[in-house]
Amino acid sequence: MAVPNWWQFLLLALASYRTWRLLAEDTILDNPRSWLVGLSGWKAGQPTPVSYRAWMAEFVTCPACFGFYVSLVWWGAFQAWPHGTVVVAAPLAISTVVIAVASVLSDDE
Repeated sequence: MAVPNWWQFLLLALASYRTWRLLAEDTILDNPRSWLVGLSGWKAGQPTPVSYRAWMAEFVTCPACFGFYVSLVWWGAFQAWPHGTVVVAAPLAISTVVIAVASVLSDDE
């Protein structure tokens, strides 16, 4: 079993966060996420559909819940292919830093 050094750990942690955020919060995946939680085709202001799975919505948007499994996948990938996983993690980690810097420098209050 490989243990990542501090740099690899940082890349894996930032990539895990970015992956979780992409799956749980980013608008680009709103449609698949709506389908997953049973809100496909639902519009705001309408009654909540019977197919709505509140537990799934809570699980997917919880960084401690779903984030654990996202991190577990990154850890498993690192165990199977350390170099390749770190190479794939780097752009996601950089993207996380860009988001953090943008939120700090944003004029929105």
